[in-house]
Amino acid sequence: MVVSPETLPPKKKRTSSMSSDKRLLRSLLLRSRETSCLNPIPFVLNRNSNSIIRKTKLSTLLLEDLIADPDVTCFPASAVLCFEELFIVLQSVKTLIEDCCNGSKLWLLIQQQSVANKFHELTVELSTLIDIFPVKEMNLSQDIEEIVNLIRKQCSKTVASVDEKDINLRADVLQKLDRIKSEIVPQQSKLKEIFTRLQMNDSASCTDEIQILEEEVRNQDDEKSKAEIVSLIGLVRYAKCVLYGESSPGIIPRQKKSNSTDITIPADFRCPISLDLMREPVVASTGQTYDRASINLWIESGHTTCPKTGQTLDHAEMIPNYALRNLIVMWCREHRIPFESTEIKENVNAVTTNKTLIEATKMTVSFLIEKARASRSLEMANRFVSELRALAKTDSNSRACIAEADGLPLLVKFLGSEHPNLQVNAVTTILNLSILEGNKTKIMETDGVLNGVIEVLRTGVTWEAKGNAAATIFSLTGVHAYRKKLGRKTRVIKGLMELAKDGPISSKRDALVAILNLAGDRETVGKLLEVGVVEMASEVMDGLPEEGVTVLEAVVKKGGLAAITAAFHVIRKLVTILREGTERAQESAAATLVNICRKGGLEIVSELAAIPGIERVIWEVMGMGTGRGRRKAATLLRILRRWAAGLYGNATAAYTTTNAGSTTTMGVVLPG
Repeated sequence: MVVSPETLPPKKKRTSSMSSDKRLLRSLLLRSRETSCLNPIPFVLNRNSNSIIRKTKLSTLLLEDLIADPDVTCFPASAVLCFEELFIVLQSVKTLIEDCCNGSKLWLLIQQQSVANKFHELTVELSTLIDIFPVKEMNLSQDIEEIVNLIRKQCSKTVASVDEKDINLRADVLQKLDRIKSEIVPQQSKLKEIFTRLQMNDSASCTDEIQILEEEVRNQDDEKSKAEIVSLIGLVRYAKCVLYGESSPGIIPRQKKSNSTDITIPADFRCPISLDLMREPVVASTGQTYDRASINLWIESGHTTCPKTGQTLDHAEMIPNYALRNLIVMWCREHRIPFESTEIKENVNAVTTNKTLIEATKMTVSFLIEKARASRSLEMANRFVSELRALAKTDSNSRACIAEADGLPLLVKFLGSEHPNLQVNAVTTILNLSILEGNKTKIMETDGVLNGVIEVLRTGVTWEAKGNAAATIFSLTGVHAYRKKLGRKTRVIKGLMELAKDGPISSKRDALVAILNLAGDRETVGKLLEVGVVEMASEVMDGLPEEGVTVLEAVVKKGGLAAITAAFHVIRKLVTILREGTERAQESAAATLVNICRKGGLEIVSELAAIPGIERVIWEVMGMGTGRGRRKAATLLRILRRWAAGLYGNATAAYTTTNAGSTTTMGVVLPG
């Protein structure tokens, strides 16, 4: 065990005073009391941990008597050395017991012999210190000498052994893993017996065990150990559903669906793209931090720029932000929020040849689908669909297994349910499945799935169901061909627009990111303009300025003259955002104004120039905005200067539109 220098008592000079020795002894006594008050490991290695705690209690008695004995007037150098070494041993005992109690129960069971050896090694170290302790030199009382002799006697009897019941339990677990690997379903009663022995008696304790095992995978360097732990994860997932599936909660809340009673997530812990709590913060080439899953989806959708700054990404490599991740983990533990790391999931997924995990996942999926299909009530079906939702969130292997086991047709059945939680769980499971690229095709091609998701988007029982349907649409638009196909569906466009206008904040964001992705296609922008996307974006700017102006920027960029005309009345609102908005909102507002002025001509530039203080606002963005924001503001200033100087000349270019058979011409195109 490694003990940090801060936890050690200060090194004592051999010529120090008795008061200094007493301080060292009191520090040692405090650590001894802390260690002796620990509870033994309850589920495995109980005898080993109980034995060393008893010996620690004896050392506490020894230290208390030494401090209280008035006849002890000085400590020889050899005694001081013993005290310093004893401090390290007691710290190691404390750390070992705490790690065993707080770590994975199954992994401790598998590693029981090596852990028993550690307990034995610490006992031997304690015995050695007691053997060399200078009893005679210190003229100790008979009572103290008896305690020393008792500790020596206790330590001499210790051997590195493991209880037979623990050995048998380990053999049972390994046998279950072998059966799963051989595609043999474990006997449920025997599985129940194992998990009861390990004090995993409900769904929550199994979930905690899975999370601890996933962290253990991350901490392991040995590939064999990683594979063993991944196998255990598969076993616990299966047992959790088979043994305790019906006692699981009916709905798993999304982080961002919060209300006033929920814990407020610190702004620095939220991903700028999804606004959810970051699970694996990474730094892009522009220096901005995002959640790995969100930025990967952004890049896979065809974007080459930084979402926050608009700067072109020099490369797609992401650097893990370990410092921020550690802060998020600490915050989650403090508030008892489960922490799921994509890095951990990648480590789990990396063991793709782990047949035990694959077979355990298949068994789990088959069990849940069969139970959900056979459920006689919506409430019972909801319990099993909720477990499918949680499983679909874990890793790619689980997502593939659910899709391959015909989970999609089952989920379609529940998309139209009036049971609010069941509908939310069904559509969210499809959302989680859509993260896997191969599943996107199955969702688009499986009969009824896409139409079911669209129907939830339009008429879902809850806002959360509608928001998750919109998020599913966003996920599917990551494939260019599907983006065009979805953009042609009027029901999709109208559903997203209605949600963006009328939904709560979290659902609005789901709809807006989907609209933003669809706006990458010119044909779809035409449909968006027909249903009033500019008016919607203008309304959204009041509450969500960044999202609203970003959508408007995309529409204006791809929408041509119709978009410019529709956006004419939004100019003053864009200037307000240019003056008061966030850096990201300012750069989008500046870019939108540049596009409007370039394509809209004299009338629009005149409208912009007539706004009081416009040049001062632009100068402020040029001096304090992001890199892209400063560039766009500079272009905007040049446009206004040319307008003021009347320099149109050869820059004039007509934009024509046809209305009811008559042709009209609009304005000029100004060079930027």
